Amino acid sequence: QVQLVESGGGLVQAGGSLRLSCAASGLIFSLYGMGWFRQAPGKEREFVAVIRQNGRDTYSADFVKGRFTISRDNAKNTVYLQMNSLEPEDTAVYYCNAVDPLQTTSPLFGSWGQGTQVTVSS
Repeated sequence: QVQLVESGGGLVQAGGSLRLSCAASGLIFSLYGMGWFRQAPGKEREFVAVIRQNGRDTYSADFVKGRFTISRDNAKNTVYLQMNSLEPEDTAVYYCNAVDPLQTTSPLFGSWGQGTQVTVSS
């Protein structure tokens, strides 16, 4: 059974930084592309960033604008999201998931972890 545990969220002022972590278990982590997604209040969950199995190839949503960096440590079964220059619009619950190999901006698994809350004050 796949388990995804996100952490690292918190309350930060606009312009600040946070580093999110997602520990995965129940899967051969190195075989999966991994992504971050977020869901703001009253909105649908949306794609944030993805990293391929090799840890080198990444892709981010347009709204990231170079502010976020996704990385992974296959030895630790963990994917990270370094978020800099945070804006109030980034306020959301952030989730990780493996990504669909045919559409890497889509989540692979139907079940999600509890997410980690990021709140950016203006």
